[in-house]
Amino acid sequence: MKIDIWSDIVCPFCYIGKRHLELALDGFEHADDVEIAWHSFELDPTIEAVPDTTLVEKIAAKYGMTPEQSERSQEDIAARAAEVGLEFNWREAKFGNTFDAHRLVHVAAQHGRATEAHERLMRAYFTEGVAVGDTTELQRLGEEIGLPADDVRRVLAGDEFTQDVRADEAAARQIGITGVPFFVLDERLAVSGAQPVETFERALTQAWRARTTTSDAAATYGASTSSNDAAPAGRDAGTESVGHGRAGTNTHLGTCDADHCAI
Repeated sequence: MKIDIWSDIVCPFCYIGKRHLELALDGFEHADDVEIAWHSFELDPTIEAVPDTTLVEKIAAKYGMTPEQSERSQEDIAARAAEVGLEFNWREAKFGNTFDAHRLVHVAAQHGRATEAHERLMRAYFTEGVAVGDTTELQRLGEEIGLPADDVRRVLAGDEFTQDVRADEAAARQIGITGVPFFVLDERLAVSGAQPVETFERALTQAWRARTTTSDAAATYGASTSSNDAAPAGRDAGTESVGHGRAGTNTHLGTCDADHCAI
């Protein structure tokens, strides 16, 4: 069973959602038969690679918040991350462009290490205060997870995998994704946002069972308490996300809110 995940390296709910999925997979009896495919999504393609201001200042300026509101939001997100063993040192975070980081993930995918690359890049950004838009840091991190140094250096110095990143983003637009994380299980079921572990457990079970039936029924899990709304997921289907609106027509606050980050 394949799980397609759209995510951005600097999206805190992507980090939390990734961990929730991992915890759900820990208790899933068919976990060895699950393949994860990572897809690029840039929350802010226009931002500089290495920021000259703090995360709090960037978030406040980008989303029209006061510094106090921005700081409180980061504290709340850090508390949620800590609940699943993740450390978000938001005061040290360097929110910058992630285009090259996504290209590095595509390099890692060629070596079967995309998930490892995502984890290392996210830990570097959220916990260690690394600027993941800095190509020197990306070179170091790529080598750290065992990628060939020459391959990483060549890619970062050129434009390889640019089209792969753009293709991922085009696919997201086609589905109607405007916020991440976004998970599509076996092209049948979509989970939008960093939903609770229990939601991922139900989704895994339902998607697996659907593989052995002829039914086309599929559900999309979202943040709302009214979880009866459902729709099939896939690149050719409009995916309805409970709590986030219908794909392609949904409205977001333009920030990290509730369980996802939006452009």
